[in-house]
Amino acid sequence: MKLVTEEQSARLATHELAYRAVREALIAAVDPQTASFPVVLGHSFDPSNRFTVKSGAAPGIVGLKIGSYWPGNPERGLPRHSSTIILIDEAIGRIKAVVEGGQLNAYRTAAADAVTTDTLARKDAEVLALFGTGHQARYEAAAVARVRALREVLVVGRSAASTETMVADLRALGLPARPSGAEDACRAADIIVAATTAREPLFEADWVKPGTHISSMGSDATGKQELPPALFERARLFCDLCEQSCRIGEFQHAGPEARIEAIGSVLLGAVPGRTSDGEITIFDSSGIAVQDLFIARAILAEVAPT
Repeated sequence: MKLVTEEQSARLATHELAYRAVREALIAAVDPQTASFPVVLGHSFDPSNRFTVKSGAAPGIVGLKIGSYWPGNPERGLPRHSSTIILIDEAIGRIKAVVEGGQLNAYRTAAADAVTTDTLARKDAEVLALFGTGHQARYEAAAVARVRALREVLVVGRSAASTETMVADLRALGLPARPSGAEDACRAADIIVAATTAREPLFEADWVKPGTHISSMGSDATGKQELPPALFERARLFCDLCEQSCRIGEFQHAGPEARIEAIGSVLLGAVPGRTSDGEITIFDSSGIAVQDLFIARAILAEVAPT
């Protein structure tokens, strides 16, 4: 059994590696031979300590990812979030590799945003509205900046202090960030990214201008919500995995009449992506196991190139 520690995977992870692996995974997700199994949501004896198990199989690879959130960890000098990917040997059913990947998971999630933004956003999109000031939001902005030349990053946060901290962090990465209110950010944006734990819409549907691309990255459990459902009627809807998105993702708030396409079908050319500069496109990332399996395999290739 191979073990890749958190320190090793963090050292090897890059936006480029994640983009390649996740793009491949999103295409594999629409392969009839690929399986994504029901998500397990659990907690420890203390219900505030939560974990999620996502598992899946694609041709040549099978396994699962355990993602945990322990809110008291900072008091111990540890991050709240951790992630462990387990690859299983298809031939004998034993564990083949364990990849610790708390930081790797941030790259993986942001890569889904980058792949989809690259595919669906207008080529001339240059203003990003970023909702969220947590750990993940930093990776989202950096990943999107790799696929579009951003003239401005408008940061919308719940508190002035956290917003200013995020702005400073993004400027340190060379991104042209500044704080903004929600309405002003949406009205100016060509791209809107939400990376929050919200349970109600972050903005009004009427604030979104024609031609905007929107990525909802934070809705991955029942009751979570970042976008106004009224917007779904004006937009074309895409996701990583339709069944999961409608069950625990952003599109749990869409009606049964909503037409939702898997982004993998767009990447394959089986379904059209953006068809005009005036279309609003929405991508929901509920997070699928196949992404974790493919990025773990990419990391293992870097540890022991073949």
